[in-house]
Amino acid sequence: MASALPFAEADRSAVVDADCIKLTNYFGERDRVGRRLTAGALIDLYAGHGLAASVLLRGTAIAVDTRPNIETVLNQALELTNHGLITLERARLLSDEIDPAGIISQAGEATRLTFFLGSHDHVYGAPAFEVICELLYRRGIAGATVLPGVDGTAHGRRQRAQFFSRNAEVPMMIITVDPGGFLGPVLPELGGLVRRPLLTLEQVRVCKRDGQLINHPEEARGNDDHGFPLRQKLTVYTSEAARHEGQPIHRAIVRELRSAGISGATSHRGIWGFHGDRPPHGDHFPQLGRHVPVITTVIDTADRIPAAFGIIDKLTSERGLVTSETIPVLRAASAHRPRGGRT
Repeated sequence: MASALPFAEADRSAVVDADCIKLTNYFGERDRVGRRLTAGALIDLYAGHGLAASVLLRGTAIAVDTRPNIETVLNQALELTNHGLITLERARLLSDEIDPAGIISQAGEATRLTFFLGSHDHVYGAPAFEVICELLYRRGIAGATVLPGVDGTAHGRRQRAQFFSRNAEVPMMIITVDPGGFLGPVLPELGGLVRRPLLTLEQVRVCKRDGQLINHPEEARGNDDHGFPLRQKLTVYTSEAARHEGQPIHRAIVRELRSAGISGATSHRGIWGFHGDRPPHGDHFPQLGRHVPVITTVIDTADRIPAAFGIIDKLTSERGLVTSETIPVLRAASAHRPRGGRT
C-alpha cells in the first residue's frame, strides 16, 4: 500500500501475527444488487470465503484478512458496491496468542487498535467489551469506543443478529487510538481476556486532541504503488453528549460538511466507551442513551480535505479526538452523494 506500517517487522510465517488488508465498503443502506441488499450480499461474500473478520455497520461493511485472502473477494466486492466508496488500508493482524508488539513511535503519529469480538463473549460473567474497556482505562489509554454490528464473521465463522435470541452472536468492534505508546505492553493482557482474540493495529496521525491542534492532515495526492488514487481520511471521536450550539457535534459536522459540498460523511454511534478521566460508560440500547461515543468518518480529495478539516477544527474547539490517514480508494462515490449510515 502507500506507506509502511509503524510496527516492527512481523513474522510473516506465523498465522497469529501478519500483515493484512482492511477492505471497507461505504454504501447507501437501501442500495441493492438485483433483489438483494448490498449489505447482505457483501457479508455473504465474506462469510463464504471465511475471512478472518468482517463487521456490518449501518451503511458500512469492514473486512480484514491477509492480502491474498482479501484479493480473492476484491473483484466481487467491487461489483456488489455499485455506487459506493471502497477503500483499502494496511494493518497488522494479531490473533490467538498475543505477544507484546514492537510499536515504533513517530512524532505526531499514533496507533489505532481494533478488537473484533462478539456481544456474547463474556469474561468472568461480565460482557467482554465492558471488561476490555475497563482494562484499557486502567492502563492509561486515552479512550475507546464499542461499535455493535448486525452481521459479520470472526475467525471465518458467521455471526449475525437474531431477533428472537437472547444470546445472539452479534459482531462488535472496540476501537481505541493510543498516541502515548501504552498499547504494546497491554496487548498480552487484552489477548488473554477472550478465548480466541482477533485484533488489528494501524498507524494514524493525531490532528486534534481535546481542542488542541497538534497536526494538520497530510496532503494525499497521486496514486499508490498499485495505481489506486490516494485520498485523505479524517476520523472524529466524540460523544452524543458533546454539543455545539445545542446540537450533538457529530450532527453539526455532517450538516456543515454537506453545506460545504464535501462528498460524504459517515457517523456511527457506539454503545459503550470512555474518553479521558471519565470511567467507561454507555448504554446497551444506544437509541435511548445520550452519553454514548460517536465516530464520524470523512474521506475526500486533497483539494477538499482542508475545507473539511476547517469545519471539524471549528466544531471540536473544546473536546474530541481527530485523526487523519492517507488511504487508497478503489472506487469513489458519486460527487456530493451522501454515503453510509448517519445518526
